[in-house]
Amino acid sequence: MSLRELARVVQTSEVTVRRDVRALEAEGLLDRRHGGAVLPGGFTRESGFPQKSHLATAEKTAIADLAANFVEEGEAIVVGAGTTTQELARRLARVPGLTVVTNSLLVAQALAHANRVEVVMTGGTLRGSNYALVGSGAEQSLQGLRVSRAFLSGSGLTAERGLSTSNMLSASVDRALVQAAAEVVVLADHTKLGTDTMFQTVPTDVITRLVTDEPPGHDDRAHTELQALADQGVQIAVAGATGSSGGDEVPARRGQRPALPGPRRAAGGGLRAATVLGEQGPGAERERERARVADLRRR
Repeated sequence: MSLRELARVVQTSEVTVRRDVRALEAEGLLDRRHGGAVLPGGFTRESGFPQKSHLATAEKTAIADLAANFVEEGEAIVVGAGTTTQELARRLARVPGLTVVTNSLLVAQALAHANRVEVVMTGGTLRGSNYALVGSGAEQSLQGLRVSRAFLSGSGLTAERGLSTSNMLSASVDRALVQAAAEVVVLADHTKLGTDTMFQTVPTDVITRLVTDEPPGHDDRAHTELQALADQGVQIAVAGATGSSGGDEVPARRGQRPALPGPRRAAGGGLRAATVLGEQGPGAERERERARVADLRRR
């Protein structure tokens, strides 16, 4: 936050805020920046698995439910490390004939008892904070591999830099996973939208589809970032949205907004509705979307 914004929030002068910021920095509670302050650690700060597993759990579940609908029987895919991809793996256990390549012990564990799914693990060195295999061994084991699509998560996602993470070794393996896939599907809840971390893993122009949840109405940053990603041609599927209409999803082209998919059939036989940011079907849903896009443009 800027010093000006801090002064407004606490209703005091910028001089007082500047003095207080210096005192808070001395205690390690924040880092000073030119004209403002940030949380300590900044681009390199990363939560461990126990903390991540309790964040946005409902959103991750909805995202995993929707993402599973993009996997077909008999496919070969790669699934990266993360708590959201772990949720996805639990749903993939019901997809027959599937081959899953992963560097995540958590993903492999979720699929361990799926008798119709083959799990292929990379080599590498175990990174205990997220139970993932990293390093040159993991990267070398992916050379020459080719699969239909990769499902990845990360620490942050912006339209400018794409997907990023806070750890160099994790970023390097994620880039190797991307190289093996014809399409890249990013799973990211709304709290990661607009967040930029240290190491880029997937540039925006390489991302085929983003599966996310609906940001709260007051989260202007997330809404703006979604619109910017859609404008760059990323297909955006929003979990938990209702009022979908039309047929199958139409692939987006760069500079062209994606069309709206109809309900997709879940692995368990039910129907789930998916909304893709962009042109809407007839009725109230179209008017709501137009109003939201117009509001984003005004901002």
